[in-house]
Amino acid sequence: MIREVPEVPEGPDFIVDWDALDAEFDWIRAMRGVPQDPTYHAEGDVWIHTRMVCEALTRLPSWRALDENDRRIVYLAALLHDVSKPACTREEGGRITSRGHSVKGELEARRILWRLGAPLVLRETVVRLVRVHQVPYFAIDHDDPRRTAIRVSQIARCDLLSMLCEADLRGRHCQDQQKLLDHVELFREVCREAGCFTESFRFASDHARFEYFRKKTRDPDYAAHDDTTFRVTLMSGLPAAGKDHWLATHEPDLPVVSLDQLRQELGIGPDRPQGPVVQTAKERAREHLRHRRPFAWNATNLSRKIRQPLLELFAGYGARTRIIYRDASPEQIETRNRARQNPVPADVIEKMLDRWEVPDVTEAHEVRWESGQR
Repeated sequence: MIREVPEVPEGPDFIVDWDALDAEFDWIRAMRGVPQDPTYHAEGDVWIHTRMVCEALTRLPSWRALDENDRRIVYLAALLHDVSKPACTREEGGRITSRGHSVKGELEARRILWRLGAPLVLRETVVRLVRVHQVPYFAIDHDDPRRTAIRVSQIARCDLLSMLCEADLRGRHCQDQQKLLDHVELFREVCREAGCFTESFRFASDHARFEYFRKKTRDPDYAAHDDTTFRVTLMSGLPAAGKDHWLATHEPDLPVVSLDQLRQELGIGPDRPQGPVVQTAKERAREHLRHRRPFAWNATNLSRKIRQPLLELFAGYGARTRIIYRDASPEQIETRNRARQNPVPADVIEKMLDRWEVPDVTEAHEVRWESGQR
C-alpha cells in the first residue's frame, strides 16, 4: 500500500483516529516509551503527549474556524512537532532532556513529508512550524521580542504558530501551563503590534530585508539604500533535482561555476573530500565578482551553514543575491540520478538528507522555490 500524508480530522466532531495513525506510521510508533521530564510532561511519554496535543488542537474553536488548508497545516505540525524526540532524548545530570529537538525535528519532518509525497509549499509550511514551535514560550523574555516576532514571521505564520503552541500546552500536564499560555498570548500581542500576526512583516524593500538579517543590527523600518549593481544566482537542491536544466532553460547565457563540472575536471568523486573542489570554485567565483559579472553558483547547497558564507561573499562585492531552489520527488531524484553518467551514490544522498534545509527569504534578496517535472 502506498502511504500518503495523514488525513485531517473532519467535522462536525473532528475525531482523531489515533489507532489508525499508530498502525500506519512508524515515526508515530517510535514515540512510544520515549520518556519526558515529569516537571514539564507529567502526562507520560512522547506518544501520549502527541496524541493529547492533536486532540487538544481539534477541540480549539480557533482551529475549527480555519479554512481546510490551514487546518491541515497546523494538524500536521501537531503530529510532527516532537517527531525527533526519540533521537534527541537523553539523561543529563539526572534530568531527561530533548535539547535540539525543534531544529532536528524540522529536518526529520521534511524527510517524512517528502517521502509521503506532500506538495512542496505544504511540506515547508509545516516543517517551519515544527522548527519554531517553542519560540512563543520564551519570546517575551528576549531582549527584543519584536525582532523575534519579525524573524519568525518570515518563515511561519505567527497566528498558526501560536495556535500550535496553545495545543502543545493544553496537551500536557505541567505546573507552569498557565504561565506559558500567558506567554503565548503575549507573543500574539507582540506580533499584532508589529503587524506580522497573520502575514510576514513587510520590509521597505527586498534589500532592506536582506540587510536587516545580514547585519542583525538595523531598524526593521529602515529603508536601506540598494547599492547592488549585478546579480549572482545560487542554485540549491538535492542531486538530480533539475538545477542544470533550470539554468539551461532560464539562463542559457549565464556563466556557471558548477561543482559537478569541477569534480569531473579534478577527478574527485562526490564521496571524497570536497575541499579542493570548493576552493577552485571560489577562485572562479571571485574572478566574476571582481569584474561585477553576473553568474550562477551551481551545487546542492543544502544547508544554511553552507549557503551563508557564499551569499556573504557575493554580497561583499555588491551583488544582489538570488537563490533558486529546485525540488523533486524521491522517485524523480532516483530515476534522474540513475540515468546520470556519474550518479551520486545512494548513501551519499541519504546523508545529505540529514542537513537538508530549504532556503527561506531571510537568506537572500530573492528566494524562489520550484518543483515538479522539468
